Amino acid sequence: MKPPAIEDHTSGGPVSVGTPNSKPHYHPRLPWPEPGNPVIVAQGLGRELGTLVKTPVLLGIDLTIRSGEFVSLTGLSGSGKSTLLYLLGALDRPTTGAVFFEEHDITTLDDDERAELRSNAFGFVFQFHFLLPEFTVLENVMIPMLRRGKRSRDRAEDHAIAVLDSIGLTPYLERRPSELSGGQQQRVSIARAVANDPKVVFADEPTGNLDSKNGILVMEAFEKLVREQGITIVMVTHEHTFAERASRQIVMSDGRIVNDINQR
Repeated sequence: MKPPAIEDHTSGGPVSVGTPNSKPHYHPRLPWPEPGNPVIVAQGLGRELGTLVKTPVLLGIDLTIRSGEFVSLTGLSGSGKSTLLYLLGALDRPTTGAVFFEEHDITTLDDDERAELRSNAFGFVFQFHFLLPEFTVLENVMIPMLRRGKRSRDRAEDHAIAVLDSIGLTPYLERRPSELSGGQQQRVSIARAVANDPKVVFADEPTGNLDSKNGILVMEAFEKLVREQGITIVMVTHEHTFAERASRQIVMSDGRIVNDINQR
């Protein structure tokens, strides 16, 4: 089968400036760069849960996500948006259908191959930051690079510093996660997610635990990655204001896509 052709009350300011005390200045109407070639393609994607009694969660999803898009997945609880995110990101397996990444069917990969794919090509940001409390901000961002083994320690450190600087976190390199506010912690998790230069970042409710100010800071970080580095982002959110800031919004209901909105 081939794919179709085709809460930071004390912390740093907006990532677009990177100054610790400035106020967020979110610009939702700036034009988005044109998307590139398809990077993720889902065909007839279905997912059922349960053993004796099967409960359908996704029903025949067809979806193409292009390089450089910022896609928000929205819908009521139980609509299937997080399930779809996990299937696209190779964190779960579909019951039916297939997911292609750069024209390769990732649903046929075994567990080790899927883990390698996630490490090499994808980044993940969750509602909880999952930072390692015993390590500094800098070390938390370096660890994925060191585990992958493609950079020396010195190169990993230099790259981590550059990534953290790009989203306004330079003043916090030597702090532990417990010394950061919630908004700062989540931005560190974003830096960690992009440290290995992923093609796609999958974010599941990344602003769910943050107040509106810190949610804007997280959204600015994502925008900067899309606009300046061409990273593709797929984000699940309940926040309609944030969903509308993406370049594309996909609305789900009862396991189906009911609207696909170009917000460019």
